[in-house]
Amino acid sequence: MLTQQLAIARSEDDGRIADTSFCGDTLSSEDLSKIIFQNVQFSKCRFTRCDFSQSRFLSVTIKNCDFSNCNFSESFWKQATIDDSRGNGADFSQSSCKELTLRDSSFAYANFSKSQWENSTVSNCSFKESFWSEVRLKKLTLAAAVFSGADFFKTPLKDLDFSDCKIDGITVSETFKELRGMQINLLQSADIAGLLGIKII
Repeated sequence: MLTQQLAIARSEDDGRIADTSFCGDTLSSEDLSKIIFQNVQFSKCRFTRCDFSQSRFLSVTIKNCDFSNCNFSESFWKQATIDDSRGNGADFSQSSCKELTLRDSSFAYANFSKSQWENSTVSNCSFKESFWSEVRLKKLTLAAAVFSGADFFKTPLKDLDFSDCKIDGITVSETFKELRGMQINLLQSADIAGLLGIKII
């Protein structure tokens, strides 16, 4: 069980849980902060208000899990995958994501503020009313993602292709500088025009 592995990791110097899998584990208000998860698979697990802050996820797979409202602030992700899972209301602020893959998952109301993304892929995920302020996005591939009502305050969207995404109701700064160089389709131009106060007739 994960709680047993966690106790062992806490007793060791490196705080590492590696080369294992967890299925059906349920944890509530557990402290998993600063743990290194390496080559670990989570499936059908449920985490309720658990603290994963400053933890590291290296070659980790999370599938069909629920970690809504958990704290992943200042966490580090590399070559990890989150698939068919729920992270609604989770806190990923100041996290670093490299080669992270998100698929078929929901992150409504989640907080990604001041996070960094590089060489990552997002497909068929919902980020409704989520927070992306002051985020660094580099080589992020987006497909069928929903950003309705998302906040991109002070996050440059230059060269990012949102043409296959929903971006209605997004929030940016008064200067609209975040939108410069953003790639959208013709239908989405109406949403952006609305931000700029332009009426299309």
